[in-house]
Amino acid sequence: MNNDLTRILTAIEQGDSAAANQLLPLVYDELRRLAAVRMKQEKSGQTLQPTALVHEAFLRLVGDGSKQWDSRGHFFSAAAEAMRRILIDNARRKGRAKRGGDLKRAEMADDLAAEASSDPDELLSLDEALDKLAQQDAQLAKLVELRYFTGLTVDETAQILGISVRTAKRNWAYARAWLQREMNR
Repeated sequence: MNNDLTRILTAIEQGDSAAANQLLPLVYDELRRLAAVRMKQEKSGQTLQPTALVHEAFLRLVGDGSKQWDSRGHFFSAAAEAMRRILIDNARRKGRAKRGGDLKRAEMADDLAAEASSDPDELLSLDEALDKLAQQDAQLAKLVELRYFTGLTVDETAQILGISVRTAKRNWAYARAWLQREMNR
């Protein structure tokens, strides 16, 4: 699958519009699984469903054909970013205040994606903190995106980022602490 995915991503990069049709069946199940993990924590009555999240992310990824990916990891990293942006846009669209007086201290658990908050205010606060982290260390921010917004394991994230599992665990612990401190200011 990795070779097929790389071949199709290269074809898309070279302007082959038919390649996008071949891409979705290869990545759909994995994107759907990642979206389902993230959406499982959303409040009941949520209008955005995992399937819609996958489709919207996919359209953002291949819609205009201008995106380029170096590898499977790069593609899924871009998918994590797209899902993050969609969820943030959705939270903003609901008219929630960016900062609310009723925000509560958020403990960022080790299995963050599984325990992710469905509170739009908290999600917006995380987004703001994540943007600040990206300015200081883009790879740490990417690690958080992959773990939080796609629900990837530390091992999967390490593989995508091309770092050791030990480094991923150490960076994950640091990023969680940094974000928690930033969000609680």
